[in-house]
Amino acid sequence: MPDDLSLLHIDVQTLFVVSPSERIERTRDPDGSLPPRLFFAGCAQGNIARVRHDIEDQAAQRLLAIAAAEPPWWNPWALPQCIGKLIDVLSNDRPSTNLATSVIYQLPNNLKYEHTVTIVRGDSEDGAAMRARFAEHGMPPAMVDAGFTGVGDLWEPWCVAVEGEEVASIAFAARLGEQGVEIGVYTFPAFRARGYAAAVTAEWTSMPGLDGRALFYSTSRANRSSQHVASRLGLRMFAASFGIG
Repeated sequence: MPDDLSLLHIDVQTLFVVSPSERIERTRDPDGSLPPRLFFAGCAQGNIARVRHDIEDQAAQRLLAIAAAEPPWWNPWALPQCIGKLIDVLSNDRPSTNLATSVIYQLPNNLKYEHTVTIVRGDSEDGAAMRARFAEHGMPPAMVDAGFTGVGDLWEPWCVAVEGEEVASIAFAARLGEQGVEIGVYTFPAFRARGYAAAVTAEWTSMPGLDGRALFYSTSRANRSSQHVASRLGLRMFAASFGIG
């Protein structure tokens, strides 16, 4: 079992495509979303900082030097002391107003969670039939409203919790790396606080292609609902991170 700092390195490589010079090239998601200019993550054993590829070299060196001097940080509710200095350096290029802080949990493989909801896995016959139905008739309005506008937005591997004819919650690979996978979970408003997110998360951890990979469950510092899901599942918070856009 990797120690926490090794796990954190795997998580960073899962979140981002990183160059040999350890610059962030892009976010490792199908949408190719814009990565932060600076990413900082920490656990009890140490910290990791990465700078985006388009940051000027001198500024990048200053940012990494500031980050390297910070003691190990893992408390997302108390930001590290260096954050003001980091923002100052980035603001020399343009103002830095977007700060996103996250809590990082270790997600075990083959996790068990008792629930009566029906789970449809993307690798099953029912999953194939669901994809075919969505492709032919379009995505349900609630899924479109949540950003799942087509079957291509069902990032594999995925599974869904179904209540009657409706998709109640969905779990999918939000970031897929060689050694790690970060789960994405979305529960539709009408079905929240009923354990569906925990049930679909647990089922997802047993899907093919995830064996041998480290699994991560991350959520924003402000997302108490997602943190409650982590508590339901007994997940271990081992690290924290922030990104500055």
